[in-house]
Amino acid sequence: MRRWLFTTLVVAVVGAAMTAAVINAKADSGILEGDTRLSCEALLCLASGKKPTECGPSLNRYFSINCGKFIDTIRERRKFLDLCPAANQSPEMAGLADALANGAGRCDVVSLNKLYIPGSGDLVFYISNQIPSYCAYLSNPYTSYDDTRPVYVGLPERGGHWVEAKDYDQELRAYNERIKAEDEAKEKALRELLGTL
Repeated sequence: MRRWLFTTLVVAVVGAAMTAAVINAKADSGILEGDTRLSCEALLCLASGKKPTECGPSLNRYFSINCGKFIDTIRERRKFLDLCPAANQSPEMAGLADALANGAGRCDVVSLNKLYIPGSGDLVFYISNQIPSYCAYLSNPYTSYDDTRPVYVGLPERGGHWVEAKDYDQELRAYNERIKAEDEAKEKALRELLGTL
């Protein structure tokens, strides 16, 4: 009985020591966990134009932060990014975190094509060809959006719109063909009108 008690005690002490060693090694290894890890992953994923599947959990966590007012949502998302130690490591990183909190999710082609500017006339609106200031992160030196940055095709008053950079050549050809067809149709209608006078 004494031998069993002694063996149990030794196993318990060694097990406790090993558990403590593993916990300390994990803390000393610099491995991030929980929301701290997710915030660093979100910072990396938001800074890239291409989102691998590994970004799913961190981006889901980031975009799940929604408050009643949009300004509160931005503030809370910025707080989440601040959990990452790198978010405020330098003024440039702090600026990137601010820009991402303000613009991420609002600077894609779909969102930009919803930004209308007034045209001539009461009920005429065009898709703006100006990138909003909150999309500044797209050209931040710490991001990689060169291949995926939205590009504007055409003129606002002639149906211009935002497209993905990879589709620019194809979209520009289609836009130019449409403009040519519209111009030819207007000229033909004008000739017919003048011919009847």
